Amino acid sequence: MGITRRTALLGAAALPLWPSLAGAQATDYPAREIRAICPFGPGTGADIVVRYFAQKIGELAGKSVITENRAGAQGLVATEAVAKSKPDGYTIAITPASSTLAAASHLYKKLPFDPVRDFEPVALISTLSFALMVDPKKNFKSVADLTKHLKEKQGDRFYASSANTGTVSAELYCKAIGVDVKRVNYKVGSDAINDMLSGRIDFWFTDASFAVGQIAAGRLGCLGVTGTKRTGVMPDVPTMIEQGVPVELTAWWAALVPAGTPKPVVDKLAGWIGQISATEETREFLRKFANDPMPGDAAAVTRMLKADIARWADYVKMAGIEVQ
Repeated sequence: MGITRRTALLGAAALPLWPSLAGAQATDYPAREIRAICPFGPGTGADIVVRYFAQKIGELAGKSVITENRAGAQGLVATEAVAKSKPDGYTIAITPASSTLAAASHLYKKLPFDPVRDFEPVALISTLSFALMVDPKKNFKSVADLTKHLKEKQGDRFYASSANTGTVSAELYCKAIGVDVKRVNYKVGSDAINDMLSGRIDFWFTDASFAVGQIAAGRLGCLGVTGTKRTGVMPDVPTMIEQGVPVELTAWWAALVPAGTPKPVVDKLAGWIGQISATEETREFLRKFANDPMPGDAAAVTRMLKADIARWADYVKMAGIEVQ
């Protein structure tokens, strides 16, 4: 059967439909509020960082960016929610991707998402250390004091866990000192603090952003940080390496969206985050909460993620962690 002139014209008219729709979507974006998914609870270091960037993106986008806390399973709940969201730019992850993506790929037998294929990277944000926290009433002055306490303690020993990076840091520490310490998982940081202050928990590796506020308020004490260098906002706290304990881990933050999000939309988000990261206000904010600014593009996120996925395989093996 031949093709009529009318059919040919209709077919030709239909050819540019998808590109034009994608262009229109990008031009109109955002037409409504955006959700920024935080993988940890309100008041945590993660929550502080996500809310800051959500507010700043909203100011540039001209639409509200609502921070939605999806705490649970050390970041898995939130990460899965983003992976399975509609890829339209209205759901974004602002997340410690080294933990919620790279580490998670080796800590769980089966993830409900693929750390690489299910996400579109947008931008790098910062790096930060994890901090070894203890009850200040114990009067520990160094990691050596805590180690001595753990070796001499009668009965079970426990550490708090609320993030993958903290879990591996704790396991590496326990392995280095040759002491068996049981892990207790927490969804909410305040519960970990309460249990530590009541004597149920011996120590906790948590992100330095959260640690800063707890130290300033006198609720917790800090004995060491896991980075390669001391944290600027806590210059008197030595690294674990300085104290002779081979625990060296640095987390990093990134913004990502679900795979399939139109590139013009991703580019818009990346541009906004780039503008935000370039300001002295943002650099000061990040330093205040123990982050080292590390802006970077989508390609940098991909490189970091792939390198960290390989690196975390070694971390989990070294720490002797049983995959869940």
